[in-house]
Amino acid sequence: MRLERFDFALPPELIAQEPARPRDHARLLVVPREGPFHEARVLDLPQFLGPGDLLVVNDTRVLPARFHTRRGEARIELTLLQPLDDRRWKALARNARRLRPGDRLALAPGLVATVEARTGGEVVLGFNLAGDELLAAIRCHGAMPLPPYIQRPAPRPSDRLDYQTIFAAREGAVAAPTAGLHFTERLLEALARRGVGLARVTLHVGLGTFQPVRTADLRQHRMHAEWYEVPAATAAAVAEVRARGGRVVAVGTTVVRTLESAAREDGTLVAGAGETRLFILPGFRFRVVDRLLTNFHLPRSTLFALVCAFAGWRRMHEAYRFAIARRYRFFSYGDAMLLERQAGGDVPPEES
Repeated sequence: MRLERFDFALPPELIAQEPARPRDHARLLVVPREGPFHEARVLDLPQFLGPGDLLVVNDTRVLPARFHTRRGEARIELTLLQPLDDRRWKALARNARRLRPGDRLALAPGLVATVEARTGGEVVLGFNLAGDELLAAIRCHGAMPLPPYIQRPAPRPSDRLDYQTIFAAREGAVAAPTAGLHFTERLLEALARRGVGLARVTLHVGLGTFQPVRTADLRQHRMHAEWYEVPAATAAAVAEVRARGGRVVAVGTTVVRTLESAAREDGTLVAGAGETRLFILPGFRFRVVDRLLTNFHLPRSTLFALVCAFAGWRRMHEAYRFAIARRYRFFSYGDAMLLERQAGGDVPPEES
């Protein structure tokens, strides 16, 4: 399954640098299985869902875990990825080749990290603080880890609100589940009046978000493990919706990967926690998710491959061409799509 089949030309000016204000005024492209597309706003979402449908959201919370420091004349950017114990973290380092074990890095007043190990662009950092004291310092002094295509000369205080969903509750992500950024209290109230249910899962978005695909054959790409949890209440809600013929609507690709990772062959959703490396490519058999609300994704990415698997490879290329011609805004702060699952799937031509 060649990576080039998931490429498209995107004018750089369509990469959104700011979120829509208010959030629910982002544009929404509704993509049915066939026929014309419908253009709307995210605020109009209730009219495209039915009473008895279930919206599933990701309640992960982004930790403001990006720091800028120096080693000599070299500028170093660090993004904390995963705690190893109460004092040590794995981190992604930009300009990592300048770092050596034993280097001490002043990240903020009273917050010092020592490089304990380096492998490629990743480092292990040991801090002078531990436990709750360390987490409090990270929350106080860290910047939100915005993706590199959102250009900022310096972090903004507004990023702490803009890059966090209304559902954010469980801290542990290094990137936002961006489809959830479109939601407001006003929209949630409208969905409730429509009779649409709401359930939550957690998937802590991890390092894989920052890693481009480097293999010519997508099937050779290896996903990073990400921690997820499906509450018992969510598993029960999905079973109830299924029993009465309602639809499960995932808010974002992270929710798709969580639900499909936790599903049995017969579509039963199993409550519990674990790690997933699930990589969804065209030909995948979806067991739980019927519809998907998602942003417009990067070309040649695992996320674009996922939406092609869900809504059809040809249909997605057609929709993206339409969106580019109509000047939709792309990526994390961009506009949204509402997709219907294609029955039977649609794979790239050489896979047919």
